[in-house]
Parts: sequence; structure tokens; C-alpha cells
Amino acid sequence: MGTDFAAVAGLLGHPARSTMVDALMGGDARTAGELARAAGIAPSTASEHLGRLIDGGLVAVVARGRHRYHRLRGPEVAAALEAFAAICPPTPVRSLRAASHRDALREGRTCYDHLAGRLGVVLTDALGARGWIVHHPAVDLTPAGEAALVAAGVDVAGARAARRVFARTCLDWTERRPHLAGALGAAVAAAALDAGWVQRRDGRSVTVTGRGREVLTGLFGIPPTALAGGRADPQPAGRG
Repeated sequence: MGTDFAAVAGLLGHPARSTMVDALMGGDARTAGELARAAGIAPSTASEHLGRLIDGGLVAVVARGRHRYHRLRGPEVAAALEAFAAICPPTPVRSLRAASHRDALREGRTCYDHLAGRLGVVLTDALGARGWIVHHPAVDLTPAGEAALVAAGVDVAGARAARRVFARTCLDWTERRPHLAGALGAAVAAAALDAGWVQRRDGRSVTVTGRGREVLTGLFGIPPTALAGGRADPQPAGRG
């Protein structure tokens, strides 16, 4: 039995649907009107496209009172789209605002429910350098890593109890290096946002706060230059 790649490719093949799916990659739920504005199309046209994405299993509808919101169907969809993005060309940048937004996404962003971009990569590198995560035979926490993350406020027990892969790495589509995902990646991101280590800027992009710099350099051992825009080894940039 083969895999029908064309079915999903057809869903993403229209620029409007591709843009709407990309807008949902930050993990937020959005209204049809918000997605229509993101795609630059009329609300009635957006409803048609969203209907196809829902029927195709990429997007789910969440009812909140009288309002309907759309989000990616689940972390497995986000993981597949994230991997697919690594082989996609970057979206053309045609304005200074778009260029600034692209650069912000490269520095740090949420990818569904975990941290990505340069911030996600250097954090994952730090966890490995500290000996807090191992990669063989599967990604997991060491006892020292679990103790350190629990002390930092990460809900490791909740991540282990989640009905999804506990920890995995995936190829970051802008850094071309792995960042932490899975339930553990989501728990780390939630702790970082709740504790104010990072804060949201514009949609998906996040920036490290002063308190976050103290924690990330002190507890996690991330070099200050890695959080201040310096780069020791240039990496090719992809879609942001």
C-alpha cells in the first residue's frame, strides 16, 4: 500500500490555503476572518478553503461560545508540516515590514506548541551539552535533566502523562538544525512563557526577556552572544 502524497499536496497547493495553514503553525486558534485577512482573500472565499482543509484533516474547528476558531488538528499535523517546511523555498519578502517579521521568526518563535528558530536550537544544544537529554535510542531526559527542569518549573510529569510522544527533535526549517519538540518541548515552552523568560512579539515570534537571559545563561549555560544576535557559525536560512 502506497501513500497518497497528492491528497495533502493538493490541499497545500493553493497559495491561500498554504498561507492560512502557515498562520496556524504558531499554535493559536484563529477565526475565519483573521485567516482571510492573513491570506488576503474575501471571507466567503476563506470559508471555502477552510472547508477543504477541515475535510482533509489538517485543520479543526473549536467552538467558544458563539464564536468558531480554527487551529491545526493536532501536534502530529504540525510535526508533518514542520518537516515539510524544511524542503520548501522561503516566502518572498517584498517589504521592510515583512523582512523584519522574517528576521524575528528566525530568532525565536513558537512552532505549534514548542520553541523554534535560533532560540529553540540553542536551547536544545544547551540541554545536550549539560547532559540533560540523550538522543539514543530515543530522545529522553536524564535523571539530572529531569531534576533540573522540574526545579525550573517545567511540568515534566504532565509531559510524560500526555498522549503523545514524550520528546523528540525535529529539523528547524530556518536553522537547519534540530530543536526540541514533543510533549517535553511543549512543557518547556509553556514554562518559558508562564515564567516570563520569553514573551510574544508579533503572532508567532517570541523574544527573550531580561529575566529570561539570566535563566538561559545561568541555569542552561547558553552563551550570552547566542541570545544577543551573534552567531559563531552562519547557517543557511529557509522559510521563516
